[in-house]
Amino acid sequence: MNYDLLFEPVKIGPVTAPNRFFAAPHATGHGFSLPSGAIALRETKADGGWGTVAVQITEISNDTDMANHPIERIWDEVYFRPHAEQAERIKAKGALAAIELAHGGMRARNFATGMPVIGPSDLPILKPEIPIQAKGMDKSDIKAFRESHKKAAKMAKRAGYDIIYVYAAHDISILSHFLSRRTNHRSDEYGGSLENRVRLLREVLEDTLEVAAGERAVALRFAVHEVGAKLAMTHDGEGREVVEMLAELPDLWDVNISGWSADSNTARFAEEGYQLEFTEFVKTITSKPVVGVGRFTSPDKMVSVIKSGKLDLIGGARPSIADPYLPNKIRENRIEDIRECIGCNVCVSMDAYGVPLRCTQNPTIAEEWRRGWHPEIIGRAKEEQSSLIVGAGPAGLDCALTLARAGHQVTVAEATENVGGRALRESKLPGLHSYRRVTEYREYQLQQMGNVDIYTSSLLTPDDLPEFGADNVVVATGATWRGDGVGSSNFEPLLWPKGARVLTPEDLMNGADAVGPVVVYDDEHNYMASVLVELLHKSGHPVTYVTPEQAVAQWTSYTLEQRKIIARMKEMSVRIHVNSGLVGFDGAQVKVQNSLSLGGPDIIPCETLVFVGARLPENKLFFEAQKLLGVDRVEICGDAMAPGTIQAATFSGHRIARSILDQGAELFRLEEAST
Repeated sequence: MNYDLLFEPVKIGPVTAPNRFFAAPHATGHGFSLPSGAIALRETKADGGWGTVAVQITEISNDTDMANHPIERIWDEVYFRPHAEQAERIKAKGALAAIELAHGGMRARNFATGMPVIGPSDLPILKPEIPIQAKGMDKSDIKAFRESHKKAAKMAKRAGYDIIYVYAAHDISILSHFLSRRTNHRSDEYGGSLENRVRLLREVLEDTLEVAAGERAVALRFAVHEVGAKLAMTHDGEGREVVEMLAELPDLWDVNISGWSADSNTARFAEEGYQLEFTEFVKTITSKPVVGVGRFTSPDKMVSVIKSGKLDLIGGARPSIADPYLPNKIRENRIEDIRECIGCNVCVSMDAYGVPLRCTQNPTIAEEWRRGWHPEIIGRAKEEQSSLIVGAGPAGLDCALTLARAGHQVTVAEATENVGGRALRESKLPGLHSYRRVTEYREYQLQQMGNVDIYTSSLLTPDDLPEFGADNVVVATGATWRGDGVGSSNFEPLLWPKGARVLTPEDLMNGADAVGPVVVYDDEHNYMASVLVELLHKSGHPVTYVTPEQAVAQWTSYTLEQRKIIARMKEMSVRIHVNSGLVGFDGAQVKVQNSLSLGGPDIIPCETLVFVGARLPENKLFFEAQKLLGVDRVEICGDAMAPGTIQAATFSGHRIARSILDQGAELFRLEEAST
């Protein structure tokens, strides 16, 4: 397909985007206190060909403190210099610089500033675990909010941003809260009818356009559809009406769906372009350009979306994290070189901890400034060396690719018939097909290089290693799931009676059959147990899910999947036991004790217990190799070092390779707060 359409300029009010690639606003984990990291990350996207690069939520006043989330700020002169530098460096790479001004309203906490949380009505804030209530705004509060937004817009204009956002999306904006019947209980001119509820949004848009004065573009980011919300705004109801009311007011419509878990759906629960059914109507109403997201990774899909008149610009948050150079690769017709987003939402999970981004596919994200890592360029090795990588899972493949790009002669030895390790195995489970991209990208890159040899079905022993004469040996042999009852809540192995059928995730992935009713015991708390529940259900087994945690797949709340996982289990009529620790299994029934119950254990009929708990690192070869070859010549990475996520494995492989190239002199800069 011809991709020239994607590189056409697009006029956005008084400014022109050089192409249709729009790096949408998203959190970076740096915020106002770590500006150097954020600037370098966004500058890299601009260098990679994204025609517009947008900055995340930027707080406009001291009464919208988002607490542990590292958000940008622009409500005081102390925050001005980093913004001016950021806009300058984005624009120096040929891209437009955009900034998303926002007030969190009933999503703010204000722990740090001590200011009252404000919203349209006197209601608890939209974080039910926090015992804080919002102050219903009076007219003076509304006036102060508008003035704060205008002041922030003026500062953004002075900083050099080309596009200034008005933010009314994701249920994180005070403007969203005024729009919603759920949170707006007012009876004055700002409440009641939709026209009244839109009033403040219209006023803020007009204020921002006045500040822009035809010199900057003004964008409206608006969620046209709320998924599953009470009194929801819908794309065929009030969401559409809002677009009709404001159709020609902003210079750019940035449209999506709400809340965040719907907007950032994982690949397990939504295919590429999943938002279009809700957002494509907008272009039929307005003459202004429209940008939208949907985890677009396929250039063919992008062209189709533009040609069919659904969007004018292709928005990308997660795809721009996975591959900051995606546009340039399409321009150069290097489609096979795209490092595709797999939709795992590890990037999203970092926001819960308030730390810089991580990405399964791109181990260099957020390390552009701190470690000096470039996603595409690896400096030449100081001297030509040979490296043997034992194990071709995510860690081994990324380690091999990094060393090969630096000029090492690389040999990869994999014990099984195929490269890919756990990423390949897990990609065959329900909903995880995108995980195959972790393997495919790295395998393809290695196959194109003349300094790489890959051997499968090659199980190496310690005695084999000296024969290679490699300067460096990296052990990346992975880990195996434990079936002895050791997991997050229990560190002591359990004894199963003889003949009891206990299977691990590895057993099921290797083709082992479950028998009769099955209990899946989740003491790992990520996605794996819930995926196996789905696998077993599809095989016709009655399944019960048990976990000692307070909720199903607890960690997936950070990847925004937990509610969808629970909904799917309900659809499958899976019985769920939370707060329930495993007491015993005799081959016919499982005993679990609910930690909140005063009674005895619950008895669950069970012929097969699937235990999802801890993993054991396969590190024996590493220690033997150190004895034979010396400590300085042998490294270990990935799950063989410390079992974790696939993201942790790819990062580990990349980091170890970089440390070999730098001979241990690893750069790691810490930044002092700009204030």
